Amino acid sequence: MSDAETIGRPNQKARTRKDLLQAAARLAKQGRTPTLEEIAEAALVSRATAYRYFPNVEALLLEAAVDIAMPAPETLFRDDASVDPVARLQRVETALHNMMLENEPLLRAMLASAIQRDMQADESGGVPKRQNRRTPLIEAAIAPARDQFRPKARKLLQNALALIIGPEAMIVAKDVLQLDHAEARKMQRWAIRALVEAAKRTDGDE
Repeated sequence: MSDAETIGRPNQKARTRKDLLQAAARLAKQGRTPTLEEIAEAALVSRATAYRYFPNVEALLLEAAVDIAMPAPETLFRDDASVDPVARLQRVETALHNMMLENEPLLRAMLASAIQRDMQADESGGVPKRQNRRTPLIEAAIAPARDQFRPKARKLLQNALALIIGPEAMIVAKDVLQLDHAEARKMQRWAIRALVEAAKRTDGDE
């Protein structure tokens, strides 16, 4: 498949971006700082393709470090046989809270880089500017209880939860609302329960 074909397919774009992040993480684990060209070669794409996704190697390595710190759905729920969506979503909230607490400077730097790039002229051909890491966790949390929601309501719930689970929500809680960690987590857990209960009562068309 050519680079042009790769850039032209939305699903492939997300996979290509993920391949670059994974390649960067593998090379970084070797104890050295790889170049963007080395990362592109390891991800089996051209240097030009890599530059469409990341403006420089620093931005790529920064996000790769976030990728490494992020919990994987299959790991998070490996020993969890529960079907309660609230309990499972709160497990996601706990895992992300711990990850964000340990990596806050890194996450803030990644967000700043993404915002800065978004303000610049877009010459990337419509490639994703961010990696969607939270939705797989939310989907895995809801999966055993999927029959409790209508399809449109479940999708609406997943999207709404993505607004309150993640580094952006952490920054709002700390910087805007000036909540401490305990207050922020209490608010998030309340919001999770409220959204799940609301989703059970709607068909998702509202």
